[in-house]
Amino acid sequence: MTADPPMQPDGSELGREQAYVDLLYAQVDGRREELSRQLVETLAQGGDGTAQARVERQTAVNRLNGQLAALDAAENQLCFGRLDLSDGERRYIGRLGVRDPRTDEDPLLIDWRAPAARPFYTATSAVSYGVLRRRHLHTRGRRVTRVDDELLDAGTPAAGDVELTGEAALLAALSSERTGRMGDIVATLQAEQDRIIRSPHSGVLVVQGGPGTGKTVVALHRAAYLLYTAPRLNARGVLVVGPSPVFRGYISQVLPGLGETSVLLRAVGELYPGVTATAVESDAAAEVKGRLSMARVLAAAVRARQAEMSAPIRVRLGGELLTLDHRWLREVAEDARRTLLAHNLARPVFCQAVIAELARRLAKVIADIEERFEEDLSDRIDSAELDRAVAQDLVGVFGAEAPHVDLAAQALNELADAEQHWLAELPADPGVRRLLERLWPVLTPERLLEDLYADGEALAAAAPQLRPEERALLLRVPGSPWTPADVPLLDEAAELLGFDHGALMDRLAEEHAEEVEYAQGVIDIGRGSRSGEGGNESGGEEERLTAADLVDARRLAAGYREADHSTVAERAATDRSWAFGHVIVDEAQELSAMAWRLLVRRCPSRSFTVVGDVAQTGEAAGSVSWRDALQPHFGDRWRLERLTVNYRTPAEIMSAADPVLAAIHPELAAVRTELRHGARPWRERVPRHARAARLAELAGREARAVGDGRLAVIGPAADVERLAAVVREAVPEVSWGPEPDLERRTVVLTARQAKGLEFDSVLLVDPQAMLDASARGLNDVYVALTRATRRLGVVYSGEIPSVLAEIPVREYESVIDPG
Repeated sequence: MTADPPMQPDGSELGREQAYVDLLYAQVDGRREELSRQLVETLAQGGDGTAQARVERQTAVNRLNGQLAALDAAENQLCFGRLDLSDGERRYIGRLGVRDPRTDEDPLLIDWRAPAARPFYTATSAVSYGVLRRRHLHTRGRRVTRVDDELLDAGTPAAGDVELTGEAALLAALSSERTGRMGDIVATLQAEQDRIIRSPHSGVLVVQGGPGTGKTVVALHRAAYLLYTAPRLNARGVLVVGPSPVFRGYISQVLPGLGETSVLLRAVGELYPGVTATAVESDAAAEVKGRLSMARVLAAAVRARQAEMSAPIRVRLGGELLTLDHRWLREVAEDARRTLLAHNLARPVFCQAVIAELARRLAKVIADIEERFEEDLSDRIDSAELDRAVAQDLVGVFGAEAPHVDLAAQALNELADAEQHWLAELPADPGVRRLLERLWPVLTPERLLEDLYADGEALAAAAPQLRPEERALLLRVPGSPWTPADVPLLDEAAELLGFDHGALMDRLAEEHAEEVEYAQGVIDIGRGSRSGEGGNESGGEEERLTAADLVDARRLAAGYREADHSTVAERAATDRSWAFGHVIVDEAQELSAMAWRLLVRRCPSRSFTVVGDVAQTGEAAGSVSWRDALQPHFGDRWRLERLTVNYRTPAEIMSAADPVLAAIHPELAAVRTELRHGARPWRERVPRHARAARLAELAGREARAVGDGRLAVIGPAADVERLAAVVREAVPEVSWGPEPDLERRTVVLTARQAKGLEFDSVLLVDPQAMLDASARGLNDVYVALTRATRRLGVVYSGEIPSVLAEIPVREYESVIDPG
C-alpha cells in the first residue's frame, strides 16, 4: 500500500498529487545518476584482454544504456493514473516501475504492463475488480495540471476539488491536434485494446479493426508489453513491419517513447539488407511478383544455372582438348542437388566432381605418355632423338611450361613431378575456373533476378505458367532500381542460393587488412609527431610514451573492431538471417503471398501479431480475406480478434464512408463511434477550368481552420505533383513526394501513402479518378475518407461516384471568405 505524500500548504488534491509526482521524479533522477556512474565505470574498465571479458563488458554497457533509455523515455507522463481499492490499497500507474528505496519491495509506481495495473484499463462499475476510484493525472512536463476521478462505487466519497468524469482523459487525447507523428496511448488504453495487448505472444494473433479503432497503437503497445513480460524476446528483438516508409516514419517515436530499443521498424521494401526499394511499378507487375508461384519460378531459374547443357562441353588445358559429356554433367549436378544444400553451398560438391574428372582424364593422358616413354627407352638408341620425342610429348600436354628434359633417363622423374604439381594447380587454372563459372556460377540474389528480368527466353523457361503478357510485365533492363515487390523475391533468391562464406571470409580479410593499414598510419603519425616535437636527442626533453610504444597495428585495429555498441535492432537490420522473437505486421492486408514467405523466414517460431482491415486493401497483390492471406503460411493455426469501437473518426465522417464500406465488404459491420465534432462533411463540384484556383482557395481555408493541426490533400497517384503545385500557391510549406515530411502542417499524398495516418482535415480530390485507376479504387477512396479526425471535404469536376452521393452538397463559390 502506497503511503500518502505530505499534504501541500493549500491542502488540495492537486497539491497532494504534485508532491507524489515530485517524489517519483526524485527517485528516477537518483536512479539515472547511479546508472550513469556505473556506465562510466564500466567503460573505464580495461578488463583482462580476453574475448570473454570484452563480451561481458559490452553486455554490461548495452544493459546500462538500455536502462538509461527507459528512464529518459519515462520523463514525459511518468505517472498518469491512480487506483483506490476497496481494501485500502492505493496504486499509482505509470510508464515504468519505481520501488521504494527504503524497502526495495513496495512499489511507488507500477509499470502499466504489470498485472497489477490492468484494472486501470478494464475496471467498470459492473466489474470493478475491487476498484473504488480511478484517477487520471494530467501533466505537462513534471507539473500536474489537472486531476479527474471516476467513481466505480456509488458509496465512494468524491474529493471536493476534483472533477468527476468517465472519459476526460480519452476525450482530451482525441480532441488534441495532430502533430504529424503518432503518440502512445498508454494513459488512455481502452478495455478491448488492453485485452488484445495482453494476449499470449505465442502463435498468430490477427486483429481486424476498422478506421480509428487504434489497431496500430494496439500493435505497438503489444510490442512493448511482450518485451516486458517475456524478457527473452529482448535478445532476439521484435520486428514491426508497416506498409511504407512514410508510415514507418509516422510511428517511429511510439516505441522509443515507451523505452523500447529492441524493436526494428521496417517497410516491406526495406526488409532485404543493403537494398532500399522505393521505385514505382504498375499494379499489374507488383501483383505478378507477389504471387506464391514466383517461388517456383525462382527455383527454376536457379536450376537453369546448374549445368543444364544440351551438348558436350570442351575445355583446353595446356595443349590438350578435353570433352565432358553433357549427360554426365547433368548427373553430377543432380548429385550436388541431392545434398539439399543451397546453390552456392552445393557448388563445391559439383566443382570437386568436375575437377576430379578432369584430373582423371589428364592422368590418363600422362599415363599414356609414360607408357610411350618406357617403350622409347627400351627401343631407341639415339638419346638425342629420344630427348626430342620426350620434349615434344611434354609440350603437347603442358604447353609452353613443359619441363625441360636434358636426358631421356630423367624424363619419367620429371614427368611424375610435373604431374603432381599440375594436378594440384588444376582448380586455379583460368580455363578450369571459366568452365566452372559457366557450368555452376556463384550467384547473388541481385544477379539472379537481374539476369532473369533481362532475358525473355530464360523467363519463359522458368515461368511457363505465366501468360506472355504477364512475363512481359517482368522484363526490364539491367541496373533498373528495385521496387518493393522485388524485395521478397530477392529474399527468396537468397534462400535458394545460400550464403558464400568463403567470399565473406575473403571480404573480412580485406577489411581487416585495411584496418591494420589504417592503424599503422595512426601509429606512424604518432611517431612522426613525437620526433617533430623534440626529444632527448634534440631538446633534452623527457621521452613520452605513444600508441606505438604500447600496442602494434594489429592490436589497435582489433580495438576498433571490438567497439561495437550496436543494439539488437541495429544488428538485426544488417543480418538477413536474423531470427526475431516476435513479428508485428501492420496494415497486413497489403502483403503479398511472397512477402508473407519472407516474414515467416524472419520468425521461425511463427509468433506473430497481425493487424489490419481487409476493407482497406489497396495493393493488387494484397488480400481481402484473412483466411486467404494466412492459410498458405500458417494453416488454421491463427486466432482472430476484433476492435469494434472507433476512437478517432467522428460519426459525421464515418457516415459518409459507410456506403463505401458496404460496397467493398457488405459482410463487414461498420465500427461503432460515439465521437462527434459537429463539422459535417461536404462535397463540391467545381468546373474543370476553375479547379486549380478553387483547390488552392480551399486548401488555404482548411489550413487556417485547423490552426496548428494537420491538413492532408489526397488525390490520384498520377496527379500528386500537379496537386502539390496548386496547393503550394496557398500553403507554401506543403510537403509531398516519396517520403513527405508529415510534420509539415500540409501534405499532399496518395491514398496508399495516407494508409494508417490521421489528419485534422482532409481534402479528397477527384475520387472518380481513383476508382478508374485501380481495381482496388473503392478501397483507396475508403482509406482517404477515413483519415480525417475533424473535417472532410470532397472536390471533383465530373460526376460524383454513387457511393459518395449521400455527402451533403456545398454549392461552388468563385470567391470564398479569406478569414
